[in-house]
Amino acid sequence: MALNKTVETQFGITVDGCYLRVEQPLLTKDTMSFHIRTSVDNIKPFFDESVINCAYDMAGENPFKQAYLHLKTLPEFAGASDV
Repeated sequence: MALNKTVETQFGITVDGCYLRVEQPLLTKDTMSFHIRTSVDNIKPFFDESVINCAYDMAGENPFKQAYLHLKTLPEFAGASDV
């Protein structure tokens, strides 16, 4: 599971069709933090990384699914599609 989106790097370069992958979820009873890593495709190393925090439902979907669903609610991931 991953997302696909055009991304502008910190250097102002636009990269079409980036591969955004959730990694390293850290869970507590009701919160989760995870890394979102951006690469050119699913084989190349990531060129950008950020940590995102969100609510976590222990009785809900698996943590990765919850993380991707949360990302889709954020404005900076608008227009991202599932891979």
